[in-house]
Amino acid sequence: MAYDIDMIKKVYNQIAERVDKAREIVGKPLTLSEKILYAHLWDGEPTTAYKRATDYVNFAPDRIACQDATAQMALLQFMQAGKKKVEVPTTVHCDHLIQAKQGAAKDLQRANETSNEVFDFLESVSNKYGIGFWKPGAGIIHQVVLENYAFPGGMMIGTDSHTVNAGGLGMVAIGVGGADAVDVMAGMPWS
Repeated sequence: MAYDIDMIKKVYNQIAERVDKAREIVGKPLTLSEKILYAHLWDGEPTTAYKRATDYVNFAPDRIACQDATAQMALLQFMQAGKKKVEVPTTVHCDHLIQAKQGAAKDLQRANETSNEVFDFLESVSNKYGIGFWKPGAGIIHQVVLENYAFPGGMMIGTDSHTVNAGGLGMVAIGVGGADAVDVMAGMPWS
């Protein structure tokens, strides 16, 4: 599921037209963040010059990343949505329930013993609903997202406060609560 090239091509195929339209509507040069935000409007092509701290705007993120501690409730909520699979590429990363105390091997073993039921649940739900699953020991979400999912011009939300790390590659990446992630998983806009 890393680097969904078709999804990235779709973003790049529409970004220039949407940014040009936004520039015309706003009537001034746009920052990189503004370009990405206008290119990810839920309704598609820009029609309004939005005002900071005033306007309510709906967006269509390209992907979602969840960490194991917050994904539990989010996936339980998603299961209630009645969908057969997630509408937006989503991943679950099992790293937060691993406590660093005695070294990688022992810490991973302890996490697998104490949180096995959680990991099994997350893997099962992920498999059922088309969600990418990064098992315990597969990597820390902050780095995995940066190396495998971030791309310039994209938009990502994640249930981890360090989702913003993906911004290092020129992406708008925002940490959100589980309920926001569930809305997008179910095919609704993010505001």
